[in-house]
Amino acid sequence: FKDITLIGVTGTNGKTTTCYIVYQMLRKLGKKCAYIGTIGFYCNDKYKPLENTTPDTDILYEMFLEAKEDGCEYVVMEVSSHALSMNRIYGLEYDEVAFTNITQDHLDYHKTMDNYIEAKKILFNKTRNNKIAVINSDVPDHENFVLDNNTNVFVGKNSEDVKIVNYTLTHQNTKIDFMVDEKDYSVTINVVGLFNVYNYLTALTLVYKLGFNVEDILNISSEISMPSGRMEKIDYKTNSIFIDYAHTPDAVLNVLNAAKEFKINHVYTIVGCGGDRDRTKRPIMGNIATENSDYVIFSDDNPRTEDHKVIMDDITKDLKNDNYEIIFDRREAIKKAMSLLKENDILMILGKGHETYQIIGTEKLHFSDKEEVLKYLEG
Repeated sequence: FKDITLIGVTGTNGKTTTCYIVYQMLRKLGKKCAYIGTIGFYCNDKYKPLENTTPDTDILYEMFLEAKEDGCEYVVMEVSSHALSMNRIYGLEYDEVAFTNITQDHLDYHKTMDNYIEAKKILFNKTRNNKIAVINSDVPDHENFVLDNNTNVFVGKNSEDVKIVNYTLTHQNTKIDFMVDEKDYSVTINVVGLFNVYNYLTALTLVYKLGFNVEDILNISSEISMPSGRMEKIDYKTNSIFIDYAHTPDAVLNVLNAAKEFKINHVYTIVGCGGDRDRTKRPIMGNIATENSDYVIFSDDNPRTEDHKVIMDDITKDLKNDNYEIIFDRREAIKKAMSLLKENDILMILGKGHETYQIIGTEKLHFSDKEEVLKYLEG
């Protein structure tokens, strides 16, 4: 696939949003492009769902062939730590790679943070041509991804390459003042939260380094939308409901911090933890939720084959606050939370985002947070 420009993004949080923004930017700049990741396979304007963030090697190569046959010049893909450690990207080399951040996740698989970092780092050794590596320099452990053989480009508050000067958040959009190679720019995007300032600027940097003008990218930025289930907003009278995939301690903290920045009255949160996965993050997430919300309803995520009472005990065992209740049934939890909304309140429904299923036992049952909210609004 030497004639396709390949872009790979890794990190605990932000992969989907960053890749999806890159895909939209390239499409709006008139280029043929494919995206592969958590929310599916987009090839120009065609779409297919996927089972894994980074599919198995044979499926991946089939998608590359389809992209090539469809005339795609670019493929942007999320690259997960599982895929890297299992060598699912065997034989691939990337023209551009990016690192968003790294925080606790998948320790049921990697066992230690060092192993997790080493897995992510594999991507940065698989570069070709200009070997562009875009790195968020404002996050811990970013120096692990700065390799001598790559052309390293930094995004951050003190970066010489892409510098964040200022930003203003509302619950509708975000205004960013920034510098690229010491030139001043400003943009307003339909995306909310400080973490999305980094996602947007990482995407802009990847596209800029492909040879596009910053001005041209800014001209189409007002048309950029968030991927499904990523701070996806539904209005209800004067209240705002956000559906987000946040399912790690850092992601939950980021989205709740975003909500607090533009809150007028209360922030209510629904969150849980997946079963048969890293147990150590559960009490951390429980405390982050209760400390950064006015009231929390803990509810089932995907319990899988684990007893949901055990999961809930893990989440609530070390809580410092008592501003919560437990409603195992997620449908009932959403109904209860919606009934609490009065004037200018915010409801954060976290953990499942774009997913249209719940895994209970070994069964995959149809369930969508967004559908449940819309059903409630329809009465």
